Amino acid sequence: MSNNVTLARTHDQAELERFRDVQRLCYECADEVAATLEPGVTEREACRRMRRWLRAHGVDDWLHTPFAWFGDRSAFRGFKVPTQFLPSATRLEEGMPYILDMAPVRDGYSADIGYGGVLGENRIWERLDADLAEYRTLILRLVRERRTFADIYREVDALIERQGYQNRHAKYPGRVIGHQVGIIGGILPKRVGFPFGVRFLQTIGRELVKERLEGRSPLWNGAAQSQHPPTPGLWAVEPHIGFRGVGVKFEEILVVTEDGAYWLDDDLPHVHRWARREAQ
Repeated sequence: MSNNVTLARTHDQAELERFRDVQRLCYECADEVAATLEPGVTEREACRRMRRWLRAHGVDDWLHTPFAWFGDRSAFRGFKVPTQFLPSATRLEEGMPYILDMAPVRDGYSADIGYGGVLGENRIWERLDADLAEYRTLILRLVRERRTFADIYREVDALIERQGYQNRHAKYPGRVIGHQVGIIGGILPKRVGFPFGVRFLQTIGRELVKERLEGRSPLWNGAAQSQHPPTPGLWAVEPHIGFRGVGVKFEEILVVTEDGAYWLDDDLPHVHRWARREAQ
């Protein structure tokens, strides 16, 4: 695969189906690993389970290796340096929220997902998760309106403030709410410069330079580099909100075309959960 093949062709349905397959694989992994979580399991053990499962199902490279955040770490409480995102020895307890996040590559096709849950019951988590549904609708509508990425970021911030929550995706490196997803190839070995795959680092580095020359960025945040209309391609979008040490997010692929946008897949656990809640 050539180093020049990086961005998905949004008009190619067969190619989009390959990305959809990898994203569904991620959610299948998250569902199965979440079902094994019990009191005493550490973040590191949850990540080992995700890695083993994904490797057993054909994953051969990574955008980044799996993350897990338990308890108040799901809200990035006290996070100040990048190493705090790495899996820790924090143990899951009854009533704790958790987030599982993974970004594998299979045969060059990639996905990046975030999966939220709670062990047992947590009323704050239930409230946040119910409110999170509005972000999926808002982001899609504003992208279809061709609002700039930076404007959309600010609109998400405004919704977070109206709901009385905290913006937690602003804690990510680059304060990103999203980033481009593409085909990962090249001549570099399929290795990890923990926690990122070296081929992904090569790809994102090249795209940063190329897009900057065109006045755009493959990273989506509220900065000047995102003050442009949505760039066609695939975007992993991850709004992340927090309240009182509880964090909730989703992350999934948004398809942006020259004149529109749609979520790559609506058959996802959080979408079904929100629909069940709405139907009650």
